[in-house]
Amino acid sequence: MSIESSVAENRAEVPAGSPEGAGMNNGNFIAFSPPFIGEEEISEVMGTLRSDWITTGPKTRRFEEEFAKLTHAPAALAVSSATDAMLVGLATLGIGPGDEVITTPMTFCSTVHVIEHMGARPVLVDVDPDTLNIDPDAVLRAVTPRTRAIMPVHLYGHPCDMDTLLDIAAKHGLDIVEDAAHALPAKYKGRAIGGIGTFTAFSFYATKNLTTAEGGMLTGSPELIEKARLWSLHGMSRDAYKRYSAEGSWYYEVVRPGFKCNMTDIQASLGLQQLKKLSAFQARRREIVTAYNEAFAKIAALEIPVERTEVESALHLYVIRLNLSRLAIDRAKFIEELKVRGIGTSVHFIPIHLHPYYRDKYGYKPEDFPVAYENFKRIVTLPLYPRLSDRDVERVIEAVTDVVAAYGRE
Repeated sequence: MSIESSVAENRAEVPAGSPEGAGMNNGNFIAFSPPFIGEEEISEVMGTLRSDWITTGPKTRRFEEEFAKLTHAPAALAVSSATDAMLVGLATLGIGPGDEVITTPMTFCSTVHVIEHMGARPVLVDVDPDTLNIDPDAVLRAVTPRTRAIMPVHLYGHPCDMDTLLDIAAKHGLDIVEDAAHALPAKYKGRAIGGIGTFTAFSFYATKNLTTAEGGMLTGSPELIEKARLWSLHGMSRDAYKRYSAEGSWYYEVVRPGFKCNMTDIQASLGLQQLKKLSAFQARRREIVTAYNEAFAKIAALEIPVERTEVESALHLYVIRLNLSRLAIDRAKFIEELKVRGIGTSVHFIPIHLHPYYRDKYGYKPEDFPVAYENFKRIVTLPLYPRLSDRDVERVIEAVTDVVAAYGRE
């Protein structure tokens, strides 16, 4: 079945205007990023619910194995979120009080929260002006004797300059924990994101390219992943399946002061079916991005996203930048005008140093990271997901073009 046919079938399952249809594209409002769940996922979940095992078990392990194969990762650990994947990764590396971890202000707060949770200090550095990914030159300048790791974020699905970051890490004896929440299935110089750094953390949140509703994956070497597995479930030497299944044993030992981060077989059921559809999902994303680029590249008031030649972006988010000097309105009014025209949008992200907790704790000023700050003021994220029909895409293009025509300056 084609993605276009699946879109039509998926819409037909829930009548527009019904409670279950809230947020769906009903011809009047195009939601920002709803999930794409089909009968295959529903059937797989139902099979799990009818089985004897619904928490972490055989389907979770199979999901880990198939995910590792897809990303060419040595090993994988399924957890409850990308946040927990990063947290478990830092814990496994022994990062704690007195340590520093270099990361970017252009990210969701969870990237930086996990550093704080470990008692380490997040060290923010500015971003490249084209991709808005972490600037390797700024990373190098920020390294101190207390630096233990670099946490690059593959923003919007576009891989960071990993070769330069790997060189910095090797020179200074640092680990790299990649935040790849946006980056499935991205590639850097032909290598899949997931097998490059010390650890890589993925997200399966409802808006992601592959969803398990909530969930995440941590990839790395088999040795490190087995250590991380202990951290992910109370530091116990055996999980529930190893204790309660027919071949299991009741005995376990607690060997770490671990967390509670395990994925369930219910979530893994969704993931197993989503993996089968991922290539089709990505093909549709590429079609939509191509249509957007062709339409918006001609408009002087807009800057379209960059995709460097050495990467294959996961195309998780489509973020335009407004040339505000060519518009008579600001970003807030631009978003409001799109909403009036039935288009849902968002902003990714409010830079970390602008949030009160980090601003007040570390004394940041907006201008401390000028590239991140100036670009934040003009970014708008447009709808991008496989459920968009060709007509939906046309409506987004028409709405953006109409707003620019109404408020543009020569």
